[in-house]
Amino acid sequence: MNSHRTRAIVLRRTNYGEADRVLDFLTPAGRVSVMARGVRREKSKLAGGIELFAVCDVVIGRGKGDLGILTSARLVQFYRHILEDYDRMQFAYEVLTQVARASASLDEAEWYDIVAEILAGLDTVSVPLALVQTWFYVRVAELLGDGLNMSRDYQGKKLEGDKKYRYDSTEKGFVEDTNGLITSEHIKILRLVLAKDLNVILQVGGMSEYLADCLYVARQHAAL
Repeated sequence: MNSHRTRAIVLRRTNYGEADRVLDFLTPAGRVSVMARGVRREKSKLAGGIELFAVCDVVIGRGKGDLGILTSARLVQFYRHILEDYDRMQFAYEVLTQVARASASLDEAEWYDIVAEILAGLDTVSVPLALVQTWFYVRVAELLGDGLNMSRDYQGKKLEGDKKYRYDSTEKGFVEDTNGLITSEHIKILRLVLAKDLNVILQVGGMSEYLADCLYVARQHAAL
């Protein structure tokens, strides 16, 4: 049987029959579905290697059709701290749900990188949850081809540093508004979120007071 080894993140698990389970993996090469035979039995050697919120090392054999056969699995990195914080855990579940839905129609290798970055960020207590959430929504919108325009407003006018804006979900962009809450500092953070990894963004200080507004904009725009 031909087989290949890869890093993988469990995206979804579905019970099948009496002891089997169908697993949807994100891998550096894209999304893969496999059958894990007997994994729900008490002494299964596979069960401990396919936890949620983890990066796994798996060996997948050729099965029938597009469904591979999981022949080996071990944990490379289990992000256990996610389970210690209810809000972080709930968002981790949301990420898996949203990516499962999006990758079903758009199978891109970048999904693996996005989820791996999110899990690492959620596992690190020093990383603000609002920053992780903002990063996720901005990146997902960009990958789905609906990235937020952070250079121009909804009319195509260049965003100016001395003006205030609000985000308009109908126009899917910024609208100049003297009473708006979005300033040049918010725009800078959103641009940084799109361009850099979370561990790099953390090195930039003075973001705390702007994160709630940035998260609102990112979530509204992604509309997940």
